Amino acid sequence: MDNRTSKGRSPLTWIPTLYFAQGLPYFAVALIAGMMLKSMGVPNDDIGHWTAYIGAAWVFKPLWSPFLELASSKKLIVVSFQLIGGVCLGLVALALHLPAWMVISIVCLGLVAIASATHDIACDGCYIASLTEKQQAQYAGWTGTFFNAGRFISLGGLVILAGYLEKTQGVVPAWTAIFLILSATMITLGLYHSWALPLAPNPITDNHTVAGVARTLKDVIIAYFKKPGIWVSILFIILFRAGEAQVQTIGPLFLREARNLGGLGLSTAEVGAVYGTTGTIAFIVGSVAGGYFTSWLSLKRAILFLILAMNLPNLVFYFLSTTLPTDLTVIGIALGLEMFGYGFGFVGLILYMMQVVAPGKYQTAHYAFSTGIMQLGFVLFKWISGDIQVALGYHKFFLWVLISAVPVAILSQLIPMNSREKSVTEAPQQQAAAAS
Repeated sequence: MDNRTSKGRSPLTWIPTLYFAQGLPYFAVALIAGMMLKSMGVPNDDIGHWTAYIGAAWVFKPLWSPFLELASSKKLIVVSFQLIGGVCLGLVALALHLPAWMVISIVCLGLVAIASATHDIACDGCYIASLTEKQQAQYAGWTGTFFNAGRFISLGGLVILAGYLEKTQGVVPAWTAIFLILSATMITLGLYHSWALPLAPNPITDNHTVAGVARTLKDVIIAYFKKPGIWVSILFIILFRAGEAQVQTIGPLFLREARNLGGLGLSTAEVGAVYGTTGTIAFIVGSVAGGYFTSWLSLKRAILFLILAMNLPNLVFYFLSTTLPTDLTVIGIALGLEMFGYGFGFVGLILYMMQVVAPGKYQTAHYAFSTGIMQLGFVLFKWISGDIQVALGYHKFFLWVLISAVPVAILSQLIPMNSREKSVTEAPQQQAAAAS
């Protein structure tokens, strides 16, 4: 087998751990932080605001991604930011014991997010640079599986452990232990990858200076916004996650909320059990099924079904807020449907950005910009979710989230689902053919 890794090392010695290291800090910021703040008594609207601010790191990462090419190798960036992220997670644990714990922990989580977003860029670059095209396809399934292993460990393991420790040790010691475990795991992964990762050196080019990279970045941005119909595409990308962003933020808080306040009154451990096990498995199955479904039907014909599936979680939470079930089995099945729909439908947005928006001279960079815009939509709706929930209550909030899905469903039937670049280059050819 052709293997372009250092010292002929098998990719299986580093791909699973590399993508686990990509997923773990992301879910620590996106999921565990909100659960911790809820246990610490922070109101829902404040949780929505602060976690949205922290998540903005993934919005802006395309702006500094070209400058990472100035480093000697992608391995250096990956290992450095795994270690930095691990240290910052440890600082979150220490911050919980300080009088100004809220401010300090948010700052530390923000540093974790920046480190994680920067690591994402180098992580994917290391994968691409170190493997042949055949190997990239061969190991692609491992990347998604182990990235989502971060979700499984976060919700299925660490949140369950936090729930147990909350009852036996108290809230602050419980979450201190969780963030120390996260810190130790990331530092261990960083040290392991200092040995296991291929070097993946960055090529030296004429533009291998800060000024040269800045000129390239300028060209990339100008070319992106000159794409025909790009503003409609940006609107579609932002609206696609309108409902999901709000449910992902408020849904877990609703599960934890006391029943007399309109929630389900689950313990921290119970939320971890239903989300981290059944939910994670359902998400992975939904993601795989969504990919096969779209390849069979084509993106243009599948997109409406994918949007409806993406908003299945909204319907699930409306059902839960209406019936307020007490049976954990019923809740688990409902949340399994939620995560299946989320995984199934999310494929639509990924393929839209990849096949419709990104093609062209700067395909990789333009895909990165599209993912930044995708995260912008997520952050915007995440930011307002807490305020809307506090104003409406849980039941009406989940009805509002259902309505939030209507604009993107309508827009999906009005905009083209073929490559923007292709439509431009084909037009003159078609005119010439017609003239001949």
